[in-house]
Amino acid sequence: MATTTITVEEERAACLLDAQNKAVQLFEEIGRDLIRPGVTEKELSNEIHELGTKRHAVRTNWHKRVVRSGPNTLKPYAENPPDRVIQPDDILFVDLGPVFEAWEADFGRTFVLGDDPIKKSLRDSLEPVWNAVKAQYHQNPDMTGEELYDIACETAKKAGWEFGGQIAGHLVGDFPHERIPNDKISLYITKGNHESMGLPGKNGHKRHWILEVHLVDRAREIGAFTEQLLTV
Repeated sequence: MATTTITVEEERAACLLDAQNKAVQLFEEIGRDLIRPGVTEKELSNEIHELGTKRHAVRTNWHKRVVRSGPNTLKPYAENPPDRVIQPDDILFVDLGPVFEAWEADFGRTFVLGDDPIKKSLRDSLEPVWNAVKAQYHQNPDMTGEELYDIACETAKKAGWEFGGQIAGHLVGDFPHERIPNDKISLYITKGNHESMGLPGKNGHKRHWILEVHLVDRAREIGAFTEQLLTV
């Protein structure tokens, strides 16, 4: 029985990782072919949708496409700032939730146009902050969502930035994210979530988490964002 359970869990994790790997390929094409100045965020979002549909078999997304540039990069996911034209020296991020063969991916990356050293530093801080938070999580995978959120905020501060979001991640895999009521904080890495992140789901399966890092410099009105699987 134990062997069967492990096999099922390994298969679920492999499917989530496969979906993320496909998202990585999609983002490589976005960065190479689509990121440029002179288009609006909405136009870029539409181009990303077309690319995903035509070349990557993305038929649906489990959350809205997010393309934010300039001061809009300060805004968290839940907000919908006015559309903006991407500038030659901008910082921008893309956050997508493509579904590949019924498995959810949630992936975000930041791009810098031009040579602004502060924007590049902000972007380049994302990966080490993300890795540092992940490392602390894996030292204690039964910590609460609130504990990991606090770690994310403190790690961002040590790197010289402010953590810009009210969440630092969420569950992924077997649920439609948009339909989660706002009061279900137990499904997020956030303040108020006092449940162990290691608790299994209602179906008894291991729950998988996305870790997201949103760093901001409010004085300069810029932000940077990244997210990907924490538990696989």
